[in-house]
Amino acid sequence: MTAFTRSRSAKILAGVALLSVSAMVVAGCSSTPSDEPSDGGGSSADLTLKLGSLLPQTGSLSFLGPPMESGVGLAVKEVNDAAAGVTIDLTAEDEGDTDTKAYETSITKLQGAGVTAIVGAAASGVSRLILDGNVSAGILQISASNTGPDFTDWDDNGLYFRTAPSDLLQGEVLGNLIAEDGHKTLGVIYQNDAYGTGLFENIKSTFEGAGGEVVADASYNVGDGQFDAQVETIKAQNPDAVAIVSFDQFKTIAPLLVNAGISPDKFYLVDGNLSDYGSSPDTNFPFSLEGAQGTKPGPALEDDFTDRLQTFWTGEGNPEVNDFTYAAEAYDAVVLVALASLAAGSTEGADIAAKMAEVSGGTGDGEKCTSFADCATIINDGGTADYDGYSGEITFDENGDPQGASIGTYVYGADNLISRTN
Repeated sequence: MTAFTRSRSAKILAGVALLSVSAMVVAGCSSTPSDEPSDGGGSSADLTLKLGSLLPQTGSLSFLGPPMESGVGLAVKEVNDAAAGVTIDLTAEDEGDTDTKAYETSITKLQGAGVTAIVGAAASGVSRLILDGNVSAGILQISASNTGPDFTDWDDNGLYFRTAPSDLLQGEVLGNLIAEDGHKTLGVIYQNDAYGTGLFENIKSTFEGAGGEVVADASYNVGDGQFDAQVETIKAQNPDAVAIVSFDQFKTIAPLLVNAGISPDKFYLVDGNLSDYGSSPDTNFPFSLEGAQGTKPGPALEDDFTDRLQTFWTGEGNPEVNDFTYAAEAYDAVVLVALASLAAGSTEGADIAAKMAEVSGGTGDGEKCTSFADCATIINDGGTADYDGYSGEITFDENGDPQGASIGTYVYGADNLISRTN
């Protein structure tokens, strides 16, 4: 197994960094990272960007590990292959979750490795626990999947970004979907943390705003393994539909709901549990999820992108990715950090952060481009790049939130695999 297998830390430094276009004319130019930002005309020397990733190799979100890690790894490879003035040295560590607390050891390792930017964490709950420390250390943090609304107003000194939209949007889309399907009553089982309560509140307000009624709700705590009481609370009110806001606890909750007489075609899932279960050896649902629906952020992915992800990931000795949830957001996070570093002529977290809105089109002054290589050419030629990625146009606002994000809706077939419906 190579360094990108999910069971160990990883470092990538692809090849020897080549001199950038702007550095070629200066004989003997230093290859160490610049400590000063440029005036926006691109890098004045080759930059080695120490990037960390903190993603769930274990824990309740571990099913998101392969798509997100493959997105990060592919982006690192393509940035380094471009040899356009910035080379990424990647250190990958396990996030775990708020129950296992693997992130505590991992974040210490990443900071000890001297990273100046981190992709992660996947869980909003973990990011809340590490963000202040990263801000104090001057480390830029960009998450591909944090959806908690509170990050918009976080006191982050301009160092926090995300390529996934707030739960405010996903909750609205799911609440409307349930109402549009003709359901009048709804039960909700949700995780008792900021992620779960935030989604629950937005699903409820949207559904009831559309004329429906949430007749039962039941929460559970992270780390719980028994959900009989929650299922009984829902069953007692016999709702038309049931929304399950969870991570992989869904694999335990779903059979309990079915045993209670609630058919899967009444289920509505969210990004934390919407996965292809048909090929998952640790699930083995003794029933079909056919008709169950759910939502998750992101546009429909191009086949070429998913093919590149699979080729990269399996080429590193890993099994195929089962689904691609947040893969595009993770890929785009790396590309945007690399472009901002190139535009700043620096690998310091604050300098990179100062260019993130610009390279994403947030300033409205850039030239559209859709790959790191093409955007880097614009920057190295003295222009301003506006990157549109696989997760959308992104376009960071002053809070580091992406604008114009899309939420996809999905339905399960008899094989327990999802297909997009919008």
